[in-house]
Amino acid sequence: MRIFADLQVHSRYSRATSKNMNLKELGRFAAMKGLNVVGTGDFTHPDWRKEIRKDLQDSRGSGLYRLKEGAFQVQYMITGEVNTTFQFGEKSRRIHHCLLAPSIEAADAVSDRLAKHGNMLNDGRPTLRATAPELVDEVLEADRQCVVFPAHAWTPWFSLFGANSGFDTFIDCYQDRSNRIFALETGMSSDPPMNWRISQLDRLCLVSNSDAHSAWPWRLGREANVFDLDHLTYHNLVGAIRDKDPRRFLFTIETSPAYGKYHRTGHRECEVSMPARDARHLDDKCPKCGKKMTRGVEERIEELADRPEGYVPENAIGYRHLLPLSEIIAPVIGEVEPGSTKVWDKYNMLVGKFGSEYSVMLDAPKAQLLAAAGPEIARAILRVRNDDVFVEPGYDGVYGKLDLNKPPPMKNSVALGIGQFV
Repeated sequence: MRIFADLQVHSRYSRATSKNMNLKELGRFAAMKGLNVVGTGDFTHPDWRKEIRKDLQDSRGSGLYRLKEGAFQVQYMITGEVNTTFQFGEKSRRIHHCLLAPSIEAADAVSDRLAKHGNMLNDGRPTLRATAPELVDEVLEADRQCVVFPAHAWTPWFSLFGANSGFDTFIDCYQDRSNRIFALETGMSSDPPMNWRISQLDRLCLVSNSDAHSAWPWRLGREANVFDLDHLTYHNLVGAIRDKDPRRFLFTIETSPAYGKYHRTGHRECEVSMPARDARHLDDKCPKCGKKMTRGVEERIEELADRPEGYVPENAIGYRHLLPLSEIIAPVIGEVEPGSTKVWDKYNMLVGKFGSEYSVMLDAPKAQLLAAAGPEIARAILRVRNDDVFVEPGYDGVYGKLDLNKPPPMKNSVALGIGQFV
């Protein structure tokens, strides 16, 4: 059974998050997207846990949950994200971590232990005065079936390898607890081929999640994980990640890394961005104003890479580059916003015909797609499906943008082979 899972989202209790980010909205749009499993996010917040208890019920002892009311068949995993702030060497470190829990009771136990390190009511993604190893101890001592892994590991701020407050090595961050971590979230500004260049990550399973702050389908599920499981349970899904098993963990859905807000090095105020080589030549200083630019993920990976582009490790989990359907439709029909009425009309028609957005993007036969969407939208969808598009790279907090008028960049055939194979 093919399972689509997005395990990293936020509730309305997190900062800069939609007020409509509730469990029913998540279920409605997750079903539209084609997700079978979606994270609850923010389980450390006591008010959100109350809503989880009120709206969800245990799904037959599987460690996953369903809505008590409503027709949506989406299952929920109890998940969260925390920020640890601590001193290491002469630098302040701010690292975000994803947490997975096998039950709401486990989430209670974890939250009780973490409460001594920070205010759980202040934010759905709380800031803890604890080191990364201390976090691992607290979570796993609360419940051994919980999971901890670094969130969006490469973004400049608040991440394991972040240029501004992160580390150069995985072991420096997690110390002697490193062997208890078995996954790493790549984040939108990097993809598996970029991470495969870092040999210290070979042991870890690369996962991808949306980190959505709203339930709109151009946010939710824009990155996800695809499994083949006989029985959908918390332990089976986590086990496929832990074992890094390509028979059960089929591939990740990735946006083009250029789509991410921190892919290139740049300076938003001056509207300047540039490839890693040019940025390093300028010592990351903006050529217009001389201020320090925000170092992008592309440049940061170049700093730490010990392998050439195109390297593929053995037993690598596959990947597919996709973009949100709404953001493909919008430029084709001359709309700026993916949430415009015209875009929604086309979107709902296609999802209604093929069953979900993922079905449109991955499975819809070309002839049927042409008949339903018309030639222009269908060709754009097929180009994205085949990773045959140009994305203007994002930088310094600015999302990348699909440009259907420019030719796609040259692809590395070895690295792309994994994506095409799945």
